[in-house]
Amino acid sequence: MRPAVRPRPLRLFAAVAALIATGQPVVALPAPPGSVQATPSPHAADHVSEDAIIAALYAVISGPAGQARDWDRFRALFLPGATLTGTGAGPDGTPRARRMTVEDYIARNGPVLTGRGFFETETGRRSERLGAVTALLSGYESRATPEAAPFDRGVNAIHLFNDGQRWWVVAVTWASIPPGETPPAGLLPD
Repeated sequence: MRPAVRPRPLRLFAAVAALIATGQPVVALPAPPGSVQATPSPHAADHVSEDAIIAALYAVISGPAGQARDWDRFRALFLPGATLTGTGAGPDGTPRARRMTVEDYIARNGPVLTGRGFFETETGRRSERLGAVTALLSGYESRATPEAAPFDRGVNAIHLFNDGQRWWVVAVTWASIPPGETPPAGLLPD
């Protein structure tokens, strides 16, 4: 039995094929809402692999007091609409989460990171990949200077996406290791 109306993708394909056959120019249509289009980045090396984008994520927020961070580089790491979520405990000990856009993160943390030294390094990683998506846990230590003792240790849960052209950060959620809690094995030094 033949459908009365062709599904839209087949109609579009047939229309494009007819234009090509008649020598008519074919104009690209804009991407549908919610789709991802690769955009050129001045830091193209940041997007070539999972390792590269994770290294860039840590590098761009790190630096000495008084050094401005490269927020354009930071923005270029993230998929449009990406989120960053900090977790912790409220004054009464109740778990809480603060969800931010990339711009929220820059506005909230930019002055703090520039105002004091902040160096965050990855200490271990576990990841799982399925097709174009990678979910990973990345242990971290935060220091005021590269030589200082860590003032914070925790885990970043990071979701990545590869659109066939480059890697994107989709989401980052972080948690400091609470006193007395054992960190996940292999992510943080003893």
